[in-house]
Amino acid sequence: MWQALAVYFESNTLPTPVFVANVFWQSCVAGELPFHLGVTLLRLVVSFSIAMLLGCAIGIVLGRNKRMDAFFDNWLVIFLNVPALVTIILCYVWFGLIESAAILAVVVNKLPNVIVTIREGTRALDQDLLEMARCYGFSKRKTLVHVIWPQLHPFVMGATRSGLALIWKIILVVELLGRSNGMGYQLHLFFQLFDVASILAYTIAFVAVIQLIELVVLKPLDKRSLQWRR
Repeated sequence: MWQALAVYFESNTLPTPVFVANVFWQSCVAGELPFHLGVTLLRLVVSFSIAMLLGCAIGIVLGRNKRMDAFFDNWLVIFLNVPALVTIILCYVWFGLIESAAILAVVVNKLPNVIVTIREGTRALDQDLLEMARCYGFSKRKTLVHVIWPQLHPFVMGATRSGLALIWKIILVVELLGRSNGMGYQLHLFFQLFDVASILAYTIAFVAVIQLIELVVLKPLDKRSLQWRR
């Protein structure tokens, strides 16, 4: 369909798949695409790891503590509805155009989503299993690993998959506004040059990497973690 539309319109705004593939190959050979893709992926891994670790910890605490949950619930709603662009601009204005400000902006935008997802999972925990763990004298660590975490796994995987889809979009905006490298920075340059072929080539590359992470890391991890289920 892409090829047919490109041939029909014969426009620079819709290059053919072959032309985009050629641009992709040239960018890889020149080293530009691997470099900028690697920079963006590094930011993604760092910000995603921080957001997931903090979000899971805070979500479990709020799900188990009704008073803290009642206090922070309105704050979560506020942060969920603050536009990502506003957070990014404020982080750059307050902390400067530095790498830590870019990571912080991404974490702040993703963190509320993780907290809410894990909190709802914690609220849905089987209380009978928790009571059984207390009767058998399970330590807090053993209860977390063998009772709480298996039940939270579907919620964690949901937060992981939605997080990857959300974070890389936010990272592109972060790079576009305040970084001198990365996929977002390159896409901004291609936009100024009306270079649609390069925009498509870089987008396809990043989507392919995300799909690879899903197939190689997330799906096997998900399957292995659910082996205890019948």
